[in-house]
Amino acid sequence: LSRRLIFEVTLHGFLLWASMGFLTPAGILAIRMSNREPCGRRLKIMFYIHANILSVILSTAAAIMSIENFENSFNNYHQRMGLVLYGVIWLQALSGFLRPQRGSTRRSAWFFVHWVLGTAVSLLGIIHIYTGLQAYQRKTSKSVKLWIMLFTAEISFIALFYLFQDKWDFIQKQGVMLGNETIQPTDQEIYPTDKPKEVFTGRPL
Repeated sequence: LSRRLIFEVTLHGFLLWASMGFLTPAGILAIRMSNREPCGRRLKIMFYIHANILSVILSTAAAIMSIENFENSFNNYHQRMGLVLYGVIWLQALSGFLRPQRGSTRRSAWFFVHWVLGTAVSLLGIIHIYTGLQAYQRKTSKSVKLWIMLFTAEISFIALFYLFQDKWDFIQKQGVMLGNETIQPTDQEIYPTDKPKEVFTGRPL
């Protein structure tokens, strides 16, 4: 491969990582954390992070680079998955713009479809980055072990943070409850030795 083509392949991979490997997970975290925020500026900021137009732009730029500069015979797993991924990305973006108002009868159906598309984009995006790293190694004969390790560490951290913040309120409530609880002996057993003894006065009853 020429230096220019190697640069374009590297840029293509970086754009996909920025879109699918960073901005999309950040948007998912933002919308999940927004459930604990009251209506206000912070909630709006989290919503705009979730509806990240930059992620769609970067993935579209990566797709255009692939069509213009690379051989796209769609005879390998990475290229076929990329075609599906770009289609799902735009469906997800359009569904976000066409969301019904809260209280509408179509809101539940829209939410389910939007959630399914978002989950598909996240999973396909992560798998697509791994297959892209493998394709890069085949084309350039350069090792990608370090990049695979770094990306795996990033995704693992995001997944753990996602699960942790989902339970953070519950953990805090548990700590408050345990901190205020006092142990009181409620079910005390009275043994025969603990019964009050009768005092004999020496007079018959």
